[in-house]
Amino acid sequence: MLTQADLVLHLPLRFEDETRITLIAAAVPDAAAQFDVTVISSEIVYRPRRQLICRVEDASGTLLLRFLNFYPSQQKVLQPGARLRVFGEVRGGFWGTEMIHPRFRVLHGDEALPTTLTPVYPTTAGLGQATLRRLIGRALQEVDLGETLPDPIVKRLQLADLAASVRLLHITPQETAQPAARQRIAFDELLAQQISLRQAYAARRMHQAPRLAGDGTLTGRLLSTLPFRLTEAQARVWQEISRDLAEPHPMQRLLQGDVGSGKTVVAALAMLQAVESGHQAALMAPTEILAEQHYRKLAVWLAPLGIEVAWLSGSQKKRDKAVALAKVGAGNTAKCAALIVGTHALIEEGVEFARLGLAIVDEQHRFGVRQRLALKQKGLHSHQLAMSATPIPRTLAMSVYADLDVSVIDALPPGRTPVVTKLVGAARRHEIVARVRELCRSGRQVYWVCPLIEESEALQLKTAEETYAHLAAELPEVRIGLVHGRLKSAAKAAVMTAFVKNEIQLLVATTVIEVGVDVPNASLMVIEHAERFGLAQLHQLRGRVGRGAAESACILLYETPLSATARARLKIIYENSDGFEIARQDMHLRGPGEFIGSRQSGLPLLRFADLEDTALVEAARAAAEEMLAEWPEHAERHLARWLGGRAELLKA
Repeated sequence: MLTQADLVLHLPLRFEDETRITLIAAAVPDAAAQFDVTVISSEIVYRPRRQLICRVEDASGTLLLRFLNFYPSQQKVLQPGARLRVFGEVRGGFWGTEMIHPRFRVLHGDEALPTTLTPVYPTTAGLGQATLRRLIGRALQEVDLGETLPDPIVKRLQLADLAASVRLLHITPQETAQPAARQRIAFDELLAQQISLRQAYAARRMHQAPRLAGDGTLTGRLLSTLPFRLTEAQARVWQEISRDLAEPHPMQRLLQGDVGSGKTVVAALAMLQAVESGHQAALMAPTEILAEQHYRKLAVWLAPLGIEVAWLSGSQKKRDKAVALAKVGAGNTAKCAALIVGTHALIEEGVEFARLGLAIVDEQHRFGVRQRLALKQKGLHSHQLAMSATPIPRTLAMSVYADLDVSVIDALPPGRTPVVTKLVGAARRHEIVARVRELCRSGRQVYWVCPLIEESEALQLKTAEETYAHLAAELPEVRIGLVHGRLKSAAKAAVMTAFVKNEIQLLVATTVIEVGVDVPNASLMVIEHAERFGLAQLHQLRGRVGRGAAESACILLYETPLSATARARLKIIYENSDGFEIARQDMHLRGPGEFIGSRQSGLPLLRFADLEDTALVEAARAAAEEMLAEWPEHAERHLARWLGGRAELLKA
């Protein structure tokens, strides 16, 4: 139910100028205007659908009003001789200048014009603008907009008066309102978000969790047997995670790292520390390809340590799944698997862990809130590590992810070859095919990625099957494989294994190979219809190459003409290799919503704050911590105003 606070904080989308009357002869095409007119004629016609046509006039000319949907009551008042005040957009029509579905009212005598602009609010079915304006107007007169922030914070940050700012923004367009008023609303919104998230953080730290301090035996042995050394960035985040695991409250940490930065080895160390402490660790990945890649890599690393890794997926045969489930929940017996890797199958009903201490979710943004919670709840108040190769812009991490501790692997391991990115029009596709032939002859391997499996007449996109058939005809000497999401798991795994072993030289695929696939011998990535992909996908796909010593390239094949948005995306990916910079520019293009996805449960997406305003985000974060520590009553009043009963703490 809407409260008065909800109403006064429901700011206009835009404003319309109903303060003046325009003559019909002076109307500007495709612009909104208001006219005082008299109805000349009114009739229902069928052209071809039923519609009400009214011809009106003023002293300067005539105008057609067209209503495609209308009520009998409207038809009744729109009779010849009626005086109207109409507002809408004027445009040229087949029968002359017209307005379609204008807003109108019947005039009775002289009626004064409004003296201020008319606000247009976001609305929903059943709640019209007139009703909303009336409710908001009444709320503005009755609501208490007293200060919820302590005086020292208001003075230090030189914040404008809240009540004056709110009232100003209901009568003045935001783009022309005083910047101080806009900033005050944005700051208060950010502050409410920060207080809620910091409360969620504090609430989790009140729970008890097993101390997974470990003794360093297994982690030390793994580090000594690996064929590489941790980078400084990997070592730093590993120490942060290790300290968290040793605490008596649940770790809730987000591990970010660009494509190929080495997050898996850090996850392996965390899992081993859990095992050293007598607990199990589970790693859940969103796709079977990625989950199996983790499983195989961990199995190779941990076999010399005598650690068994259990595998659990939805595609397993009933007998194999029963064996895996027995190992997962075998209690303290020798049969109990210490480490478990799998897909969504890990959170299915009937999967019981013996003593789960650490839950790791890879590519966490691909899982919903309930799915991430389900794995964590398999071990009551277990520690949780979320991993993401989709970098999150700094201001987003500071705001929407403020209830998490964040670790960032901000450097790539040595030896990673920079990937050259090239933009190529589809008309030059034959040149790319020739380059693929040369690379395969030299012993290298190639990815060729397509966006769809089946033909779409609407989008006219190349399909994986069609591309596979064309390339097989053009390159008969090249061993080509095809993989997409509709293949059965066994068939998909067989193709991927053949590609890893270089039994397949050219892999035609959909975005199922976006994450997790590691083939150092692959040195070329071709992405067909690159203009149709998001920046995060393009960056992830590009990261599949450049994993060996050979010079690597990513070719973005695009169709013309390009839309302005597609052109902007391709320009960003062409000019940048840093995933965090790409993410920052992507957020600027699309807004924060798609980065957040289903991250939030109960907390509304920011309406007024600009997450690119780093200084304001940092100020709100600092103020939230200060208020919770020194002025908790102010913090509660602020939350009640902004979130009311929706202040559901984030749990995932």
